[in-house]
Amino acid sequence: LSICSKLCYAIGGAPNQVAGSATAFFLQIYLLDIAHITPFHASLVLFIGKASGAVTDPVAGFFISKSRWTRIGRLMPWMLACTPFTIVCYFFMWYLPPFVWGRVAWYVTFHCLFQALTTLFQVPYSALTMFLSTDQKDRDSATAYRMTIEVLGTLIGAALQGQIVASAHVSHHCTVNPPVNTTDSWHHTPSIPDPSDILSHQVIYKIAAGVIGGVYLLGIVILFLGVKEKDDPYALNSDRAIPFCKGLALTMKHGPYVKLTASFLLISTAVQLEQNNFVLFCTNAAGLRSHFQYLVVTILVSAAVSVPFWQKFLQRFGKKCAACGISWMIPFAVMLVTIPNLILAYFVAFVSGLSIAASLLLPWSMLPDVVDNFRLQNPHGKGQETIFYSSYVFFTKISAGIGLGISAAGLGFTGYKPGICRQSDDVILTLKILIGAVPAILILMGLFILLFYPITEQSRKETKLALEELR
Repeated sequence: LSICSKLCYAIGGAPNQVAGSATAFFLQIYLLDIAHITPFHASLVLFIGKASGAVTDPVAGFFISKSRWTRIGRLMPWMLACTPFTIVCYFFMWYLPPFVWGRVAWYVTFHCLFQALTTLFQVPYSALTMFLSTDQKDRDSATAYRMTIEVLGTLIGAALQGQIVASAHVSHHCTVNPPVNTTDSWHHTPSIPDPSDILSHQVIYKIAAGVIGGVYLLGIVILFLGVKEKDDPYALNSDRAIPFCKGLALTMKHGPYVKLTASFLLISTAVQLEQNNFVLFCTNAAGLRSHFQYLVVTILVSAAVSVPFWQKFLQRFGKKCAACGISWMIPFAVMLVTIPNLILAYFVAFVSGLSIAASLLLPWSMLPDVVDNFRLQNPHGKGQETIFYSSYVFFTKISAGIGLGISAAGLGFTGYKPGICRQSDDVILTLKILIGAVPAILILMGLFILLFYPITEQSRKETKLALEELR
């Protein structure tokens, strides 16, 4: 597999990460502080959107598994068809409608459509890994390229969005720390006092959405021109298709897949909670209102540059051993919420980036091994790859949606108020729990489950040899 093909494949997935990063870091604070909807309604938007994307995963897996081969492949037509609609929905997700009544329905609708359409892209795109090469090293290398570019895409999304919209969340009313004997007037000083500012902030968010929409077009063109999808490289002459429902039942009974999915749905939920609450934590609980965009960039730069390191690490020491790096963020996140210091915040951001890179690379590097293991046990089954990938994304989205919905609802329950300079002590405590304690518990639970994951480096080599013999 050529370096050019790997790069084009990796770049094709970057736009989803650019948009996903901007959404993860800024959608919640946009809904609360710009759209001025209540925390409860914001939690509905976040949860229903994630749930819609999750529900789309098995549906997409079903229809894609039934797709016929075309001149440009079986998976590529899906990615080409959904991209224009994804761009439109993404733009309107950041558009502030002129009406107040029905505004929640507006954001629920376009967030759901956007999540569903990105799923229709992501399922065939991630499954495309299995149709690039039959060699495990080639697939692992392509996955490393993909994760590096996707983390760079995440960095670009957060940096673009952060630099463009930073002025919407930094006000001269809130740039100084309050005195110790904080008065009610400080708590209730509006950070967006002028209606003309609100209008300019809307325009800023629309500009950011338009820029990221352009990234989508560039990515899909590079993917289409640079990647050739190969007809099922695992197909045997005697292959016979397994019905979707039976195939789904078989995947849910496959031990390595169940353990891998259970582990990383907990870990991905922890990472999602960190992403979605980090900007709120910096602006409201840590006194870092003027630094949040730089901290976000620090996290993502650290993640981007460390993906090649983790790829080398897992090649030498094994994929299960590399999972230990995910736990690095736990002690430093706890330190940040207990000692909100600026220098410490940047150090925590750097270490968190290392852990996030490991959490992004490992599941997508391990899933092809699980599929290989399944193919060895079911040599006459065909077309199950999309079921594995769509089911994995389904479970991680559901868990993340529940986590994000609960976190936003928790902020509403403790009295979060948009547009004020300082939140109540209950809100600050809630943000500290969401950034420190909850992710730490989820990560530890996920790593404990991963201890029982049965595929080792030795069994991977044995599976490779057995599949070559079957071919």
